[in-house]
Amino acid sequence: MWPAQVPEDSIRPLNPTLPVVPRPGRHRRPMTAPKTPKEKASKKKKIILTVLVVVVLLGILVTAAYFIKQLIDSKYFFCKSSVKFIPIDKACDGNNDCSGGEDELSCLSSFKVNTTFPVRLMTAQQVLQVYSPGPGWRSVCSDDWAEQHTQTACKQLGYTYKPKSTSVRVDTLLLPLKTGPFTAIRPGTTKTPIHQATIDRSVCKSGSVISLSCSDCGQVGFQERVVGGSDAFIEDWPWQVSLQQGGQHSCGGSLVSPRWVITAAHCFTGSKKELSRWRVVSGRTYIGTLGGSYVDRIILNANYDPARNDYDIAMMRLSSPISVGVSRKPVCLPPKAFGLPSQASMSVTGWGYLEEKGKVSPTLQKASIPLIGRLKCASPTVYGSSITQRMICAGFLDGGVDACQGDSGGPLVYFASAQWHLVGVLRKPPEVCLGQPVKLKDIFCFNVDD
Repeated sequence: MWPAQVPEDSIRPLNPTLPVVPRPGRHRRPMTAPKTPKEKASKKKKIILTVLVVVVLLGILVTAAYFIKQLIDSKYFFCKSSVKFIPIDKACDGNNDCSGGEDELSCLSSFKVNTTFPVRLMTAQQVLQVYSPGPGWRSVCSDDWAEQHTQTACKQLGYTYKPKSTSVRVDTLLLPLKTGPFTAIRPGTTKTPIHQATIDRSVCKSGSVISLSCSDCGQVGFQERVVGGSDAFIEDWPWQVSLQQGGQHSCGGSLVSPRWVITAAHCFTGSKKELSRWRVVSGRTYIGTLGGSYVDRIILNANYDPARNDYDIAMMRLSSPISVGVSRKPVCLPPKAFGLPSQASMSVTGWGYLEEKGKVSPTLQKASIPLIGRLKCASPTVYGSSITQRMICAGFLDGGVDACQGDSGGPLVYFASAQWHLVGVLRKPPEVCLGQPVKLKDIFCFNVDD
């Protein structure tokens, strides 16, 4: 018997499964347990810790590099052209120790006045005067004066901000000015320098002369006047600056324009003549060493006498102007023959030592002190012959307050006509300090210079 024939189709499954062909680019992920919140938090902490460690290490490296640079700068001068270091004492010593004399190019200079600047303000009334070699100084009449003349005159005088002029009657002037000589503006000379735009007059047709106010210098909020040293805020004395060398406070100074500082010449003795080592720190109540403005020029009065501290005045020019604001603002330079009343109350500020052989004060200090008459100050029992015609004295003969190391070059200011005026620059003080009792006759002197 032949086996039964089964049709071929009957042996195939009724529902055949199709072969799975792998598709390129797609893979099945293995099944894993999801991370717990604890594991996620641990990983996040590790990342944060790593970032913090990196930041701390970078901070340490930057700080170390800064202090290493400060140390090197305090000991050596780097010659860029010849790529070598020389001892800092060899910089600005008159000898070319770097190739091309690089070490003698960036040094302080001196200047002796050999000409007369032709524009000035006179007395507390700020009367405008101009100069020419023949007639000399003449007060400018308000005849034909225009707003453009105010702009031109103030620009010649320096720091200018919202300048304005007023008329002052001749009969109200101080006696030496009442009788002239006078001069007046020629019509059509609004852009000509003021000293070249005038014609002499025997009298002012208007009966008045011009008084100028060229800026907002010396204008600050109300301050309490204190006898004896006390903490101060830079917003009340915004012209005060710290002169620093190698990251160390060395002297005080006063802003007189956005780019110029007045200080003492003796601050630049010895190895302190190289410009790149200096910084001018402004706008701070609490003294710091970071930042500050670079200096591109230091000018000493060429008549400076170190033996007598006479003509002890210098000027520093900042590489770029400071931004004027509530904590940085120039003090006013007083007009010629400004005049201080007897026993006038003045103010002195600085970060100098709070005691003999002590440390620099971290906070700006202030004190009010009275003017001492020249005859008294120059008497044999006080300073004697060491007081010159370019010095004034202030302080208390029975002690109470004075300046100390680190205050040198700082400002002595007097308040008049709603503005603070710079009337003196602190010279080398005796061994007494702001805020500390002092011995009899320990008063201090300020240099003044026209």
